[in-house]
Amino acid sequence: MTLLAAATAAASSADDPSCYSRLTNEWFCRQYLQDYRSEIVDATVEHIQITIAAVVLAVLIAFPLALVARRLPRLESSILGVSTALYTVPSLALFPLLVPFTGLTATTVVIGLAIYALTILVRSMLEGLRSVPDEVRESATGLGYGATRRLLRVELPLALPVMMGGLRVATVSTVALTTVGTIVSFGGLGNMISDGVLTNFRAELMTASILCVVLAVVLDLLIVGSQWLLTPWTHGKAAAA
Repeated sequence: MTLLAAATAAASSADDPSCYSRLTNEWFCRQYLQDYRSEIVDATVEHIQITIAAVVLAVLIAFPLALVARRLPRLESSILGVSTALYTVPSLALFPLLVPFTGLTATTVVIGLAIYALTILVRSMLEGLRSVPDEVRESATGLGYGATRRLLRVELPLALPVMMGGLRVATVSTVALTTVGTIVSFGGLGNMISDGVLTNFRAELMTASILCVVLAVVLDLLIVGSQWLLTPWTHGKAAAA
């Protein structure tokens, strides 16, 4: 009986891929990448879509809030206080609170992540607008610029470096927080991480973790590149420094 069991186990292990079989369960496995390629790609694409959607939604909400906080100083503390308080709500509580309104969908994760990103974006946008010198605003007004035109043509370009810094932090943190979406089954790479932990599937866990880091780095570099293209007047200052 013992020999039969050993022979069965040997045959089973021989049929399984060598690096992620139950007997080896290696952390790094090329065979796993080949066999599970479609699942890895789907999880990565979902992770990217949720992250970008959440950041875009957060920017669309944060920018008007920053404008209101700058123009109405008496509301600044309230706006910053509420955005900070929302960030302290645990995701394990926030996502279930959204489910009755959005269901078990990716929308739940997008809205939750956008709420978390507000803390960083509102503050960075407000600081960016404040970094514009008063004399520059006065000069633009003297040249006949209205409030809207001055904001779009003068203040925003000058505030962009500070705002982009906040966007970088918000994007990288959102990449990490997207994994928590596995609570409602829409966590992108987080679903793989959760499954890898539960089943002790090392190759799956390691692959998803590395992809999260790579994704955060790539998105950060894209934002840096966009900032470089959008603020050509800063290149000379950087070289001189």
